[in-house]
Amino acid sequence: MSEPTPGSRMEQSQSDAALVVDAENTGDFDGDSALGDSVAGSLLSASLAPSVLDYKYENGRRYHAYHEGKYVLPNDEQEQDRLDMLHHIFCLILDGGLYKAPLVELKPQRILDMGTGTGIWPIDLSQDFPEATILGNDLSAIQPTWVPPNVRFYVDDLESAWAYPEAEHFDYIHGRALIGSITHWKQLFTEAFNNLKPGGVLEIQEYPCTVNSDDDTTKLVPEMMKWVEKLNEGCDIIKKPGNNAHLLKGYMEEVGFVDVKQEIYKVPIGKWAKGRKNKELGLFYHAQAVDSIEALTLALYTRVLGFSAKETQVTIEQVKKDLRHPKAHLYVPFYFIWGRKP
Repeated sequence: MSEPTPGSRMEQSQSDAALVVDAENTGDFDGDSALGDSVAGSLLSASLAPSVLDYKYENGRRYHAYHEGKYVLPNDEQEQDRLDMLHHIFCLILDGGLYKAPLVELKPQRILDMGTGTGIWPIDLSQDFPEATILGNDLSAIQPTWVPPNVRFYVDDLESAWAYPEAEHFDYIHGRALIGSITHWKQLFTEAFNNLKPGGVLEIQEYPCTVNSDDDTTKLVPEMMKWVEKLNEGCDIIKKPGNNAHLLKGYMEEVGFVDVKQEIYKVPIGKWAKGRKNKELGLFYHAQAVDSIEALTLALYTRVLGFSAKETQVTIEQVKKDLRHPKAHLYVPFYFIWGRKP
């Protein structure tokens, strides 16, 4: 995948402009079923300590074992499929690209992907930079075993102290969809800063736990809006904020990054917005959102907020119903933030 050029930005508007409603849109979501299945595998490395693979099961879903409880989303195949769909959404926003930072000019030799998930981002990036060493870490060992020769995965907790010797510092560090899993963002950015070479770049790609509209149609989906509020309440209780993407640029600047840039894109939920790319994005995001409702809700509602399993399932179904409302013109902002270590 190549770096997106300035002239190749999608029809998608940035955050200061409203998405245009397609008046001819029928409002149905039947096209979602044609999106296809995930392509990522979930083979595990035989060299891992057995305790790392001793996954925990709760409410019918599987969760990580390493530093148990730090991450509230599942790691099972259903969740891996969703993460790979989310990867496709990020790529669609970037017109097929994987990053906003000027990596072609940077010519990175060592790259780190924080919280790599299924590992699909490093694997795709290896095609652009076959000479670079690309590392990906995560609490769960759910990445493929067979990967490009320049890609390696390992189990680690991002919020533990980093221990890379200076000779192994990075030219580029990337993190994506980490909101809701990080307690101390400034500490994380400080670790990244200290483990970058001079001139190295940190890039963060995030979408907050929020649902917006430009025409006040969020009032048509009251159960969804209550759900979003409860999710953020749960995230605050466990001290892993879910709606702080707007603060990340400032945090990067505070720890010493310079030339920090930020771009925000509105991603529609469903195919209501005009423009071919907006419709494709909307369909993929709607499918991803349907899959994410259970994943986001189960642990926070039952472990943290004190709801019963039955109450939680009722909420999940109510939110799914709201998500299909034909007249709700909903979107989620996606943030792309990158800065350089002097």
